[in-house]
Amino acid sequence: MRIAYLVNQYPRTSHTFIRREILALEAQGVEVLRFSIRSPQEELVEEADRLERGRTRVVLEAGAAGHALSLLYFALRRPAALLRASILAIRLGWRSDRGMLRHLFYLAESCVLARWLRPAGADHLHAHFGTNPAMVAMLCHELGGPSFSFTVHGPEEFDKPEFLGLREKIQRAAFVIAISSFGRAQLCRWARPEDWPKLDVVRCGVDEDLLQAPVRPVPEAPRLVCVARISEQKGHLLLAEAAALLAADGLDFQIVLIGDGPMRGQLEAVLRRRGLGERFLLTGWLDAARVREAVQDARALVLPSFAEGLPVVVMEALALHRPVITTAIAGNPELVNDGVNGWLVPAGSVEALAHAMRAALQASPGRLEEMGRAGAALVARQHDVSREAHKLASLFASTQQPPMASFATRRS
Repeated sequence: MRIAYLVNQYPRTSHTFIRREILALEAQGVEVLRFSIRSPQEELVEEADRLERGRTRVVLEAGAAGHALSLLYFALRRPAALLRASILAIRLGWRSDRGMLRHLFYLAESCVLARWLRPAGADHLHAHFGTNPAMVAMLCHELGGPSFSFTVHGPEEFDKPEFLGLREKIQRAAFVIAISSFGRAQLCRWARPEDWPKLDVVRCGVDEDLLQAPVRPVPEAPRLVCVARISEQKGHLLLAEAAALLAADGLDFQIVLIGDGPMRGQLEAVLRRRGLGERFLLTGWLDAARVREAVQDARALVLPSFAEGLPVVVMEALALHRPVITTAIAGNPELVNDGVNGWLVPAGSVEALAHAMRAALQASPGRLEEMGRAGAALVARQHDVSREAHKLASLFASTQQPPMASFATRRS
């Protein structure tokens, strides 16, 4: 079975869960072809990601000439299919906040991808994220390409489902994956009831070596760690406000921020204005080994997000026997049990966040280790990457029931 994967940007530092999924599928005998719409716009700190970049074919690197030739190919060889795909792109673009022109670009990208998939012999196309990768996958299928499916992570898909044509994508897909029960419920809101049976939950997984990593004692040092892209949805400015409350009370602590993003400059300005420069250490992105070390050197992970899907860093911290402070939104309550393996706080509440941070900083190492054990046991049950990849492989196999032919053998 040969599965093509399509992502908007692959690989990326924040998308290690996709790499894990692909490698776990390959370990189970599934051949995976990697495609990205555009090249990563960041330095890749992980050697495994650099290797993945060499295995990935980038659609936009076909250039304007390649897109034009692909459109011409379908105009001459499959005009009816191109007409159907064009009508679909225009209809969805008319309702979209991105406009018709952007959707015509998606159509050209789907022509390039469809031409690549034919000689590659792809049996099925799977897109990660229900945004433009799912749109390109759907248009590729309309051009006569293979069956397609996609994984929805949130929160963007849930913020503007009508603009993204989410109902139409679900209707046309072979199946759709949510990464949490919350995510599946949101998909049910926008899917036709008759399409609910094709909505499945496959959770993001953590590697076996993470699940079996040696357990390190919780440190006495009053240190917390936050691992996240520095963007509006992750709540870094709220974290700074909560830290200011703790500092005003004379509490000793340090917060290590791992990540980077568009709001870094704004965050640094807030930290300077609040006199918190000595309390925060901003590291930028680190490789997986150094992130693991930073998590183990902390008493707890803190992630005060305003919007989420299901944060992979939360399951990674729990796997490393560290409790988590996070907001009671989206799929977070499926990972964090308040008072058992971490703290759940109302999103947007500075006072509740500061209270939970104080509790983590002042708890005994023994109590935190007890919470860490509970978190690791939960992750081992729910987020084993091999087990979740097996579910996904079974879904891929279900699209290949005879007498279905592969895209490589179909004719106009």
